[in-house]
Amino acid sequence: MSYERGQIVPLGGGRGVRPARGGKREVSIWDLLVWAFAVEKVSMDLDELGAMADARPNFGIEYVLIQRAMLGCTVDGGGRSESHPDADLVASAVASLPEAVGGRGMAVQIAECSRFRLMPCWGSDVEPRCEPVEWKRNKHGLFAARSFWRGDGNMARWPEAQLGRDDGYVCPVTYRGTASEVAAARRAWLQWRMALAMLRDTFRTRSDLTAFEVTEDLPPVAPWKKPVDRMSVR
Repeated sequence: MSYERGQIVPLGGGRGVRPARGGKREVSIWDLLVWAFAVEKVSMDLDELGAMADARPNFGIEYVLIQRAMLGCTVDGGGRSESHPDADLVASAVASLPEAVGGRGMAVQIAECSRFRLMPCWGSDVEPRCEPVEWKRNKHGLFAARSFWRGDGNMARWPEAQLGRDDGYVCPVTYRGTASEVAAARRAWLQWRMALAMLRDTFRTRSDLTAFEVTEDLPPVAPWKKPVDRMSVR
């Protein structure tokens, strides 16, 4: 299954992750995100965290987490039972990602991908193809739309005297799955992975989660270079 071909593909993650009791459980940053947003169903209050950011320019994730702890503010949990404190910390960290790794846009993407256990596509299903600009349907089925060629400034139209009844028509086409589209998808993957690396390093440095110990594991840097088990992120 894919959403908007070439943009998002389904991947596993977060299966069986539960908070440890009486200690800390090792977990990758991706599994931690999936647990927070898909299992605990925590959500982000970007306006509240944005107000914290306005109070101190060039703030970092650590600053927001510290302020959140001092003020005792919580992340909006959507009206359900109180979420796990670690899930709230995860949501706060995601919401405070700096512009260097995508800012609020990246925060929303990470939250949504985690909620649905999805990862951004890196162009795995992009196939080069030539297709009509427009399609027409009639009783016989689906056909490429055609139009009478009248020139476009670069190529003149056919002389009227040389055209038969059905001559002079063209089917405008466009190219999909180009190298530039694949390159854009791979750049987006790398930026997304960079944001996850920042979150991972934050939690590994602060070590303030009560039930989890974040490992060094990250999604692969370049999954397009070798086969990847799509049910695993390690």
